[in-house]
Amino acid sequence: MMKGKKDDRRVIYTKMVLRESLIKLLEKKNISQIYVKEICEIADINRGTFYAHYNDQFDLLNKIQDDLFENIKMHLSAYTNDDIHTPPVDMVEKIFEYIKENSKLCKLLLSDGGDLKFQKRVLTLVYEKSINEITKNSSISKEDAEYIHAFQLTGCLGIIQKWLDDDMKKSPYFIAETIIKLTTGLTELIRH
Repeated sequence: MMKGKKDDRRVIYTKMVLRESLIKLLEKKNISQIYVKEICEIADINRGTFYAHYNDQFDLLNKIQDDLFENIKMHLSAYTNDDIHTPPVDMVEKIFEYIKENSKLCKLLLSDGGDLKFQKRVLTLVYEKSINEITKNSSISKEDAEYIHAFQLTGCLGIIQKWLDDDMKKSPYFIAETIIKLTTGLTELIRH
């Protein structure tokens, strides 16, 4: 029984070190310029161990993105349908606290040079709920709401990128409050 627990800790440690090594390399170059050999050298792990967990550097990056996506999704799932229109600032603040705690990774993945497919995947998490909320009790058509939503998502990503680029000088609360005011203000403006 003890051996299983020890192995689990070793696997967790190995994956953590490989993840950190890839992130370190991504700060300097694009994923297509990174080789498994480099990741293993920085992690001080042999390639056989790497391949026991991942197919290649792209698979490792995808797993990192999946973990980040699932964590953001978990934070967003705290919203009920009623909350999505005007979520409480403290709920959104938690998402920004998470982003701040993982700022190195988030900066890489959500920056201008980041993976656009991943960014789109994150931004569409709230898409359906948001479109339904914008059109609910409104004269705004679903098609028009999609344009409003696209503008809001792009603006939110821009704010997140600016915040990360500025080394998160503003508090997560300030960013959450700003995004809520801007997105709900725009929707209210369009409704009237």
